[in-house]
Amino acid sequence: MIAMEPSGHRYFVLHKPFNMVSQFVSPDAVNLLSDIDFDFPEGTHAIGRLDNHSEGLLLLTTNKKMTVMLFSSPVPHKRDYLVRVRHVVQPVELEPLRQGLALPGKGGLDYISMPCSAEIVEKPQWLADRPNEYRDDIPHSWLLISLYEGKFHQVRKMVTAIGHPCQRLIRVAIEDLRLGDLPAGGVRELPEAEIFQLLKIGPWAKAILP
Repeated sequence: MIAMEPSGHRYFVLHKPFNMVSQFVSPDAVNLLSDIDFDFPEGTHAIGRLDNHSEGLLLLTTNKKMTVMLFSSPVPHKRDYLVRVRHVVQPVELEPLRQGLALPGKGGLDYISMPCSAEIVEKPQWLADRPNEYRDDIPHSWLLISLYEGKFHQVRKMVTAIGHPCQRLIRVAIEDLRLGDLPAGGVRELPEAEIFQLLKIGPWAKAILP
């Protein structure tokens, strides 16, 4: 953790709901962060966006340098995703995810994903059903996937590549910053020192601090 004087910036953990974009304004008719029932201060913006169909942990802050401090770190930061996929997954099917596999990239060029952690889990009791949730009697599996990269729709591409398209995607953690049982649409404010400690932002960041 960095020893530093408080900067005056504010930091928020949001459980971003399904069907909401990770921005406060848009020319399109979409659900926005400004629709959340919380009085965010001027200058608040999202760090590490989730697409509108993804849910879960979204970090918001007034610190304009936070994106660089988190996602341009010399040490990659781990993200954990809870994923519901079609059909019943057999344990052996997870090996390509763990080893790295070819995924479609920009311009039609494939890339090889980094090895990651993947396991079959039960749906957590804290996770509320979503409106129009898939029925539990339809064959499916829940996976917990932890990875150190976040290319466009990467988790969705990964599970599709092993024959199990994504039905629901929830980011549950970035490093030690966890969503916990925060309900969809819920906001939790944390002090800067705690945010830096949980996200493992190290001494190298001193060079770009305000």
